[in-house]
Amino acid sequence: MNIAFIGFGGVGQALVKIIQERREKLKEEFNMEPTIVAVSDMMKGSVYDPNGLDVEMLLETISEHHHLEHYPESTSTVKGWDSLRTIRETNADVIVEVTYTDVKTGQPAIDHCKAAFENNKSVVTTNKGPVAIAYKELHALAKKHHVFWGFEGTVMSGTPALRLPFTTLAGNRISEIRGILNGTTNFMLTEMEKGLSYESALKLAQRHGYAEADPTSDVEGYDARYKAVILSNVVMDYPMKANDVKCVGITNISLDQLQEAISKNKRLRLVARITRDGEKVNATVKPELLDMDDSLATVSGATNAIVYECDLAGPIMLTGAGAGLMETGFSLLIDLIHYQKEKVMMKV
Repeated sequence: MNIAFIGFGGVGQALVKIIQERREKLKEEFNMEPTIVAVSDMMKGSVYDPNGLDVEMLLETISEHHHLEHYPESTSTVKGWDSLRTIRETNADVIVEVTYTDVKTGQPAIDHCKAAFENNKSVVTTNKGPVAIAYKELHALAKKHHVFWGFEGTVMSGTPALRLPFTTLAGNRISEIRGILNGTTNFMLTEMEKGLSYESALKLAQRHGYAEADPTSDVEGYDARYKAVILSNVVMDYPMKANDVKCVGITNISLDQLQEAISKNKRLRLVARITRDGEKVNATVKPELLDMDDSLATVSGATNAIVYECDLAGPIMLTGAGAGLMETGFSLLIDLIHYQKEKVMMKV
């Protein structure tokens, strides 16, 4: 399995470390021997070696120099290729697409996926943009070229929220999906319940690394909205765009509202809700007042949770980390393992 990384930030590096640590286990359990052949990053440069890069040297170069121009050269190394050339011309079987997420345009990730599929290469990604904006088109293109497209990490990071409905819950009709899909806002609400102001809770979230310097996507509910779109497109098989999802964030929630909810044995949580309505599917993201016997009401801190309402199994809840470098790196490993399994099945 030859792998090329498009983007090589913390998540990509976490996946490389996981692969190195689990190399023997991956070979033993899945007959899987990943080789990193290329990295192309807009800020860190690019390097390609068809025989495989020295992983320890790759990580050391990034750690010490922050740029791949310092990676030791050999007769087989090539440097300076952009992302699209790396996708088209390297001997990679799988493209790990972990560039910056532009959820408004989906670019450049959509073009990366298209280029990979058109060149008969599979893609695994944590990038929400392509799945939220161009799911139907890209799914059809991957199918046409008989390649694999994995995006488990786009909704709840390493917690397998997207794979669960198609594996363990297969055979159920899912009528509704509810979830706390943004750890930043859930952390902030939990801290505000303890008495912190909105501003203090946000600063604390930023200190912990849960919130960006510009927290708009989280606090206005946009991040959860794009995840709701993905759940509709993928799990409900219903085409949806971000503008279809009514969205209200947490910026107007006060300490008084949170304390009043607690006094009534309730909790305020930012909930994404995707519901079947006949042949249609509707979605909202907004603060909801939940009874304490609601499974989502007890979810605290930066934890994410999702509930699938199934006709046969009843409500099934999955909870876990919705962010983190190792957790998100693991989501890519999940997809690589399933790519390997599909490859083996096709040979059989």
